[in-house]
Amino acid sequence: MKKFRKVLDGLTTSSPGVTLGSPSCGSAAGTPTAVPTPKDIDIQETLLSENFQLCKTVRHGFPYQPTALAFDPVQKILAIGSRSGGVRILGGPGVDCYCQHESGAAVLQLQFLINEGALVTACADDTLHLWNLRQRRPAVLHSLKFNRERITFCHLPFQSKWLYVGTERGNTHIVNIESFILSGYVIMWNKAIELSTKTHPGPVVHLSDSPKDEGKLLIGFESGTIVQWDLRVKKADFRIYYDEAIHSVSWHHEGKQFMCSHSDGSLTLWNLRNTSKPFQVTFPHGKIQKDGRKESCKPILKVEYKTLRSSEPFVIFSGGLSYDKAGRRPTLTIMHGKAITVLEMDYPIVEFMVLCETPYINEVQEPYAVVVLLEKDLIVVDLTQSNFPVFENPYPMDVHESPVTCTAYFADCPPDIIPILYSIGAKHKKTGYSQKEWPITGGTWTLGSHTYPEIIITGHADGSVKFWDASAITLQMLYKLKTSKVFEKPKLGEGRAAELVEEDPFAVQMVSWCPQSRIFCVVGISAHIILYRFSKNDANTQIVSLEVRLQCEPEEIITPSEHENNPCFSEPGSHSPQPHHQYPVSPGSRTPESAKDSVPCLKVKERVVRVPPGYQSDLVIQLLWVDGEPPQQITSLDINSAYGLLAFGNCNGLAVVDYLQKAVLLCMSTLDLYGATDPYQRLTRSPRRNRQSTSDFCMRGLSNFYSDSKKRIRTSYQSLTELTDNQQSVDMERSKSPTSVKGPGRKLSLPTDLKTDLDHVNGHCTSPISQSCSAGKPRIPMGPEGPRLSRRGPGRPPFRKAQSAACMEISLPVSHTEVGHASRRAMLQQFHGVTMYSHDEHHTTTSYCWSERESRENSFSRSRSSSVSSIDRDTKEAITTLQFGESYGRKSDALPTPCLWVGTSLGVVQLIPMSIPTDQEERMEEPVTIGPSGAVQMLKGSVLRFGFMDYMGTVIQSPYEVWRDLNAPEDPDRPRRRKLVNFSPSSSQDACGEGHLAVVCSERQAKVFLMPSQSCLFVHNITESSFVLRADVVSVCNSVCLACFCANGHVMTLSLPSLRPLMDVNYLPLTDMRIARTFCFTNGGQALYLSSPTEIQRITYSQEMCDNLQEMLGELFTPIETPEAQNRGFLKGFFGGNAQTFDREELFGEAAAGKASRSLAQHIPGQGGMEGMKVAAGGVVGELARARIALDERGQRLGELEDRTALMMTSAETFSKHAHELMLKCKDKKWYQF
Repeated sequence: MKKFRKVLDGLTTSSPGVTLGSPSCGSAAGTPTAVPTPKDIDIQETLLSENFQLCKTVRHGFPYQPTALAFDPVQKILAIGSRSGGVRILGGPGVDCYCQHESGAAVLQLQFLINEGALVTACADDTLHLWNLRQRRPAVLHSLKFNRERITFCHLPFQSKWLYVGTERGNTHIVNIESFILSGYVIMWNKAIELSTKTHPGPVVHLSDSPKDEGKLLIGFESGTIVQWDLRVKKADFRIYYDEAIHSVSWHHEGKQFMCSHSDGSLTLWNLRNTSKPFQVTFPHGKIQKDGRKESCKPILKVEYKTLRSSEPFVIFSGGLSYDKAGRRPTLTIMHGKAITVLEMDYPIVEFMVLCETPYINEVQEPYAVVVLLEKDLIVVDLTQSNFPVFENPYPMDVHESPVTCTAYFADCPPDIIPILYSIGAKHKKTGYSQKEWPITGGTWTLGSHTYPEIIITGHADGSVKFWDASAITLQMLYKLKTSKVFEKPKLGEGRAAELVEEDPFAVQMVSWCPQSRIFCVVGISAHIILYRFSKNDANTQIVSLEVRLQCEPEEIITPSEHENNPCFSEPGSHSPQPHHQYPVSPGSRTPESAKDSVPCLKVKERVVRVPPGYQSDLVIQLLWVDGEPPQQITSLDINSAYGLLAFGNCNGLAVVDYLQKAVLLCMSTLDLYGATDPYQRLTRSPRRNRQSTSDFCMRGLSNFYSDSKKRIRTSYQSLTELTDNQQSVDMERSKSPTSVKGPGRKLSLPTDLKTDLDHVNGHCTSPISQSCSAGKPRIPMGPEGPRLSRRGPGRPPFRKAQSAACMEISLPVSHTEVGHASRRAMLQQFHGVTMYSHDEHHTTTSYCWSERESRENSFSRSRSSSVSSIDRDTKEAITTLQFGESYGRKSDALPTPCLWVGTSLGVVQLIPMSIPTDQEERMEEPVTIGPSGAVQMLKGSVLRFGFMDYMGTVIQSPYEVWRDLNAPEDPDRPRRRKLVNFSPSSSQDACGEGHLAVVCSERQAKVFLMPSQSCLFVHNITESSFVLRADVVSVCNSVCLACFCANGHVMTLSLPSLRPLMDVNYLPLTDMRIARTFCFTNGGQALYLSSPTEIQRITYSQEMCDNLQEMLGELFTPIETPEAQNRGFLKGFFGGNAQTFDREELFGEAAAGKASRSLAQHIPGQGGMEGMKVAAGGVVGELARARIALDERGQRLGELEDRTALMMTSAETFSKHAHELMLKCKDKKWYQF
C-alpha cells in the first residue's frame, strides 16, 4: 500500500518522473500552468510487482499446419501434431491442452501409451519424446536423440514397454519406454532382405505386430518389400517383393491377411498361406479404358482394414483417384461390402484414423467412427449410419473459416448478453449432423470459481464477424454476422465498378462494441462503417446511407504543373450518383467539378430488406472518391450510445456523425482542427502530380501485402501484396524530385512454399517500390507503351485483396544506400493503413531507413538519418485514436461536458467539447453543436489510448444508453424512452472537488493530466529503443493499471496514476504483423493475439489467475480400468491362437541383447518427473503432495525391508531345522560309519 499525495499549488516538484505544471507538459504554448485552487489528490495504489506474472493460459482454434494424429481408445483423447512442433490434446468439453516442443521441429508421428497417461512424439530432428499426461500441463519425461539415422516410422504395441523405431536406412531399433534407452536388439536392413537382393529396400514405412503372434514383426519398406521378422529366432519368416511402392499396411484382426496401399492407386490383399503373389489386387477408382488398360491413379496414402461381427469389413482409404479428373477435391473412400462411398473434403487430407471399440488388435475391431485430419479442419465421420454423417464438432475449429483480420476482447460483460447471443445464433446453426454424441470424450473439466462472462469478437476477410463465448478459458461460437448483406454484390465490367471490385471488398478492419447498449460498429476495408443495433425481433427495414467527403487538400493555391493537364489524369466520362444525405464539404471539395467524381467504393442496397433477429444494420457511412483518388482507410473509431454520436478519422481528417438524426456534424481536416494552435510548422506539400502515387501508398492498410500475381501464388493460408500498382509513376516522381534519395524499400517475408514462385533477395521478395533510383539519375522503366504517369487505369481495383491478420508476415523496408536503424514508420503504415509523420523529443520530422541486418532480425528502432524521400515529404497527420467522455474542454470549465478526445500520429492530443440536448424530443430535433477548443497536449509518438480516472483512482467509464429493442411491439402504458447511464467525474468526488485525471499513452510515453487545468502530473517514457503497439487502461486485482505491448515483444504494466513500472517481461518477439494487428488487452489481467493464422492464444499477466490456472484447466488422464481381452475359446486358442508366450523383456533386455552403441542415440532427461509435479501443484499443496510421495516411497522401502527380513528369518529357521535333523541322524553313528 503506497499513498501518493501531491499538492497542486502551481509549483514544480523535483521528484523524478513527476512534473506539475512544467513547460514540457503544460499548455500548448509551453508555459507553466498554475492551478487556481490547491487540491489534494489522495490515491492509494494497491498494485505491486508481486501481483503480476505473465503466462499462457489456453490456445483456441485449429492447429496450424497439422502433420500427425493419434487416439487413445481407452482414455478417448485425441492428439494432433503440427509442423511448428506443437501438440494439441483434445478430450471432452473444456479438455483442450497445448504443448510445444522446445526445438520447434515438426512432429512426424504420435503414439499414445494406451491408458497409461503418456504420449510418444517423433519429431523431424530425429528425436523421440515421452510426455507425461498425468498432470494438467504435460511435460517431457525423457528424450532420445538419434545421431546417425533419420526416424521414419514408430510403432508401440498395446501394453508393451518396447517401442519399434524404423529409420531411413531401413533399420529397425527398439527403445525401452520406461528408461528411454536404446536396446541392443537391432533388425538391420541387410539381414531383413535376402542376400541376393542387389538394391536397398528404402526407408521403413510400416511396422506392426502380427495379431496372431506378437513375436512376429511385419516390416514394410518403401520400395515395395515386406518382411515378417521372427523376433525370437532373429530371421525372416517370409519376404514379399512387389513392384509398386508401399504407403501403408493394415492387418485383418485374425492375423491371416493384411492389406497394402500403393503408389499406383491399387490395394493388394495378401494371404500368409501364399506370399508369392497377392491374393487380390484392386484399383478402387481406376476404370478400364477402351484399349483395355487401367486408368492411371493417384497414390493411396493410407488404408485401414477393420472387421465387424454383424457385417462385412470396412476398407477405408484416402487418395487413389484417377489423374484425368482434374479439379476433384480430396476424398476419403469407404468400402463396405460392395458399397463404395466417396466423401469429398474441402481441404487436403493430412491423416485419418478409424476409431474402434477395442484396443486389442486380435479382436473384432467394430469401428464406429473415422477421424479425418485435414489441412484446415478436423471432422469425424459416423460409421454406424449408412449415409455416413459427420459429428458436430464441439471445438472452435472454424476460427479461420475466413482469414481473421481483427480481434476484440471483452471481459466481465453483462451476464445476460451471452445467453441472448447464443439463442439468436442457435437458430442459424447447420443441420444434418449425426445424432450421436461426439466420440472424443476423454478427460475431466469442472467450471472453476474464478469465472465471469467473456466475449471475443473476430472480424474476417469475407466481411463476417463472429462473437465467441470465451468464459472459463473455453471458446464457443455464439453468433455470426455477415456485413456483406448490407451491400449489393459487386459486378464486373461496368465502367467504374470494375475498378471497385475486389476479392475481399468487405473485409473487416476494426470493430467497436458497447455491450451495455448492444450497439456494434464495423469498419471495413473499403472505407465504410456499418452501425448495428440489436433486436430480438425481425423487421423490414431500408438501410440508411451517409456519404462523406473526407479528402484533405490544403494547398489549393499552388499553380498546377505542366503535368496537370495530362490527358491520362482526366476522366471526363466518370459521373457519380448524388449522395443520399447532405454533408459538410471538406477543404478539398469546393469546386463543382470535384463533386462529379463522388462515388463510394460499394453500393448499399436501396430496397427494403427483411432482417432476422440479432444485429440489424441501422446506418452505413461511406467515404467517397475525390478527383479520381480513392478514399483513405479509416484509422480510428469511437461510438457513444448516450450521446448518439459516432466519430472516425483517417490520415485526412476527422468526421463526427449523429446516428440518431442520421447527419454529419463535423468533417474537417486535421489542420483545420488546430486553427491557430497548430503546434507544427507545416511545409508545403509536393505538387499535385505526386498525389496519386501517394494516395496509392497511403490508402492501403490491410492490403499492403498482396501482389498482382496473387492468383498464381495464392495458397490456402497466405497471400501477399505489393505497395503500389504503378511502378512507373513512383519511379518517375522520385527521379523528378530534386531532393529525392533512395526511398525506403520494402521486403515481404514469404512462406517457404511461395518462395519458388517469386524473385527473392536474401530470402525475401522485393516489392516494386524497393526499386530505388539514385539522386539525379532518372530511372524510368520503359514498357511497350512507354513511360506512364497515369492515375489508376481500367481494371485496376483501388483496394487490393484484404489482408488477413492470419497471413501477415512482417514486411521490413530495406535501404540499399546506408546502414541505419530500423524505424517504426513502415510498420505503422501497415498497422494503421496510412503513411504518417512521426516526431522525436523535439517534435522535428525525420526520415527513416532500414538496414538489411536488422530487417533480418525483425527488430525496430528509430533511425536518426536526416534524409527525406519524396514519400516522406508527402505524408499526412492521421487520427490514430478517439474517445468520447465527460470531461472539461476548456481550462475555465467548472462542470464536465460531453467531449471528444482526439489523438494523432504526431503525438497531439486535442479536446473537442460538444453541446448535446438532454431532452429526448429535443435530442431528435435540435442539432448537436461541436466546437474545437484548440486545447492541445503533446506526447512522443502516435497517440494510442485514452483513459479517465477520478480523484479516488477509479476508472470513469464512458456514459451509455441502456439497451432497448426498437423493433419490439409498442406498449402504450410504457413508452420506450432513452435511459442513460452517466459516469460523471464529479459523481463521487464531493470531498475532493471537481475534476478528473486523464491518462494518455502514445507509442513512446505515457502521461497523466489533471483536468480541467490540463497540468501534467506524471510522465513516463515507456521505451526508447522500440515503440508501443497496443496499450489499454485495464482493471487487475480490484485496481487499475496501464498495460502495454511493445514491438520488441515486451509486455509492460504501469501503475496509475503514478506510472510506476510494475512488470516488464520479454514475452513475444514481434515476428509478423499478425500479432501486432490482433494483440489486445482486457480487464482481469488477460490478453490475446492470433498466434498463427488459425489459432488464438490467450495469456494472463495476473499472478492471481496464474495461481488459479491449474484449477481452471482440464485433467487429461482419468483412472480407467483397461478392458479385458475377450475369451477366445478352446478351439480357437488350440488351433490358431497365441500358442507361445512372448516375453519382450527376455529378448530386448540388456541381459540378452546387450547395450546399444552410445553414438547411435543420446538420452536427454526431461522435466516431467518431480519438476513437472512442482509445476502442477505449487505452494503448500505441492509440498504436501511431495511429502506424501516421499512417505509412500519410504513406506514402500520399509515394506520391502520387512519382507526381506521375514524371508531371512524363514531361511534361518529352515537351516536350523535341517541342521538339527542332521545332528539327530548322525548323533549315534561312529566315525567309520560316515
